[in-house]
Amino acid sequence: MPYKSRWTVQVPDCSLPTFLFKSPDVPLGSKRAFSEAARPDTHYFTRDQFRLWCQRFALGLQRSKHFKRGDRVLLFSGNDLFVSVVFMGVLCAGGIFTGANPTFVPRELAHQLKDSGATYLLCTDGSLDTGIEAAKLAGLDPAERVFVFNGKIYDGQTQGQKGCKYWGELVASVEDAKTFQWDDLSGPGECDTTLALNYSSGTTGVPKGVEITHKNYISNTLQVEAMGRLLPDFEERTARASWLCFLPLYHAYGQTFYIAGAFNREIPVYVMPKFDFLQFLEYTQKFRVTDYTLVPPIAVLLAKHPAVEKYDLSSVENVGCGAAPLGRDVSEQVERRLGSRLNFKQGWGMTECTCSLLGWDPNQTSLTQAVGEPNANCEAKIMTEDGLSEITERGDTARGELLVRGPNVMKGYWRNPKATEETLTPDGWLKTGDIAYVDHEGRFFIVDRKKELIKVKGNQVAPAELEALLLEHPGIADAAVIGMPTEDGDEKPRAFVVRQVGPEGERLTEADVKKFVESKVVRYKRLAGGVEFLDVIPKNPSGKILRRQLRDVTRERLRKEGARL
Repeated sequence: MPYKSRWTVQVPDCSLPTFLFKSPDVPLGSKRAFSEAARPDTHYFTRDQFRLWCQRFALGLQRSKHFKRGDRVLLFSGNDLFVSVVFMGVLCAGGIFTGANPTFVPRELAHQLKDSGATYLLCTDGSLDTGIEAAKLAGLDPAERVFVFNGKIYDGQTQGQKGCKYWGELVASVEDAKTFQWDDLSGPGECDTTLALNYSSGTTGVPKGVEITHKNYISNTLQVEAMGRLLPDFEERTARASWLCFLPLYHAYGQTFYIAGAFNREIPVYVMPKFDFLQFLEYTQKFRVTDYTLVPPIAVLLAKHPAVEKYDLSSVENVGCGAAPLGRDVSEQVERRLGSRLNFKQGWGMTECTCSLLGWDPNQTSLTQAVGEPNANCEAKIMTEDGLSEITERGDTARGELLVRGPNVMKGYWRNPKATEETLTPDGWLKTGDIAYVDHEGRFFIVDRKKELIKVKGNQVAPAELEALLLEHPGIADAAVIGMPTEDGDEKPRAFVVRQVGPEGERLTEADVKKFVESKVVRYKRLAGGVEFLDVIPKNPSGKILRRQLRDVTRERLRKEGARL
């Protein structure tokens, strides 16, 4: 039998804007919602101001030449005070938000533009050349469809660049927008309308648009809050809470915690434009930050960086980690450095379940590498790797693929019924591709990945994408890519290459291969794990690359050689 959550929450049938804003005119108050971490005294939104900015952008979109309900708007930017306005404004307009990694190269951005069918691209001014080139590759007219995006609109600076208009042209006046009414989606099934395409490679393949609905987002927001409410002093903690947004807002982890979750709980958020560890420590001290939502590389810095001792981090009372596995030893180091007054836990989730699905009762102590138990309204089970039968035994020898189900599980993959069918069962179970087991106390452990994704500093790297790119090189006959673990618990992509017969293949070096890839992908997808030349790539009879075999053999060889990554 599946493991069902011990808790339930009531999830309203409405749109996310209705859930967060209630109505266009109900007073939300003058409490700070979002502030620039660098200029919190002058650049901020109160709760009322934030809703009004979202209404202004929504109305401006609806009045624009090309936008209609259901259209996608792609934001290509790092963190900014106005990212949350774009996210919620698109939803208020009846559109679908999609965000792209701001370090993408044109080819990668063009793929997301074409796949999502985005009507508009809002592009940060510092990456405008990339945005224009990507738009052209995707068949979009930059003069009509690409808008320069930044936060200078706050100070009345609305300057277009390089033939592209400023995004302020999509923002209506205060007077026009203050009574703007979004769709509340309270009719039967209406809250199952897609609100975001958060791109993920899923269990395999190139990035796909994960369709997350209004119901999904509201469910996950309430599920995470429900865990917090198990604390006897939850209300007191919420009243003094202060959050620092250093995770990217273009994707699920940042959106669910720092936009939906924080606004729903009236917790002030200080937005960093990008992660800088020393600033992270400085802002924690300055703003008395109470909660950390980490990814493993940041946890390692907290555990080992000497600068930690120079700052007062005594305000931090809750630390969690996600996006990739983290060793318990690092968690314990973080606990000791923060004064041994908290218990550092890691949870589990994926883009396909909005954000999180397995978590912890905060009153429990985690002294293991477990990722907790099912969140409210969720259930999970362990299946044999062939998918034919459920594993009901407990313990680390009873391992199988983790399947999950709940109201936060995605609608499907955007315009990709084949991938959806391969990942979602007819009765709603999500095949995660992770190998897990359950201990005798009902806690889940993630021990391996059936899927082929490589995790680099919390970012997903699809081996198939890099392999396809490598095969574009005239000197490469065949290729395989795996993730090699590093000492800090991260991974680095490592390529195995079969040289093409002929002069171009014979002259090919590791440096040549790395340089070829480097010019075509974002930094975290580069072959930092090295390049190795083989006579043949190991494959099974159906032609599937035996990545696990490559990984195990290489790890053992490097171990014997004493090599480090």
